[in-house]
Amino acid sequence: MAVRFDIITIFPGMFSSVVSESIVGRAVKSGLVEINRVDLRDFTEDKHRSVDDRPYGGGPGMVFKPEPVFDAVENVLGEVGSSAEPGIRKIILTPQGRRLDQPLMRELSGESRIVLLCGHYEGFDHRIVEGLGFEEVSIGDYVLSGGELPAMVLIDGVVRLLPGALGHPESSEQESFENGVLDFPQYTRPPEYRGMKVPEVLLSGNHAEIEQWRHERALERTRASRGDLLEKLELQETGQELDNT
Repeated sequence: MAVRFDIITIFPGMFSSVVSESIVGRAVKSGLVEINRVDLRDFTEDKHRSVDDRPYGGGPGMVFKPEPVFDAVENVLGEVGSSAEPGIRKIILTPQGRRLDQPLMRELSGESRIVLLCGHYEGFDHRIVEGLGFEEVSIGDYVLSGGELPAMVLIDGVVRLLPGALGHPESSEQESFENGVLDFPQYTRPPEYRGMKVPEVLLSGNHAEIEQWRHERALERTRASRGDLLEKLELQETGQELDNT
């Protein structure tokens, strides 16, 4: 059964290349994924098609109004629009949300339907989160112009984890973050280029030594760039040891 993404946005055209190119595009063409783009402005009632208004309490910027969002979500999902339904995840892309990481990507890849709400301006009327059961997700500690780019990141990360989306079934299992560390360095032909040589061990054909080399290089790369991942991994291993005593 295909995984369906419903993307609610004021810029549906931004997703044109995402749904037609690369891994996501192939998944759509093969029927693994269905992507439905919804223009939030279609659910406005004034001649200007306004989706936002000034915030109560004052301050700069504009805030998404609840009416068009409620109408859009309930139109997309029907009676389950304002309730928690198994297999359906409703996500707002926002800087205040839970960090999007590989475990969350894997969690989402098990859902049958994901509704993504893309914001702009100063955010959303909080009654949207409360009344529609949305969870907030962030792709990092920085601010972008809107939620469309984060939605694209989420879609790409989830789709590549679906069985059949990648050319090799083990590809997604041997990437960075899957085992708690970054990926090891990769090389291909030619064996030497501009004086830079491929490590001899990778040309040796000794699979045990190659695996050991890859493990060591992955740890080195993680220690140098993301020491926090190793700290987290060590804590997890300590917790497992305590559980087994």
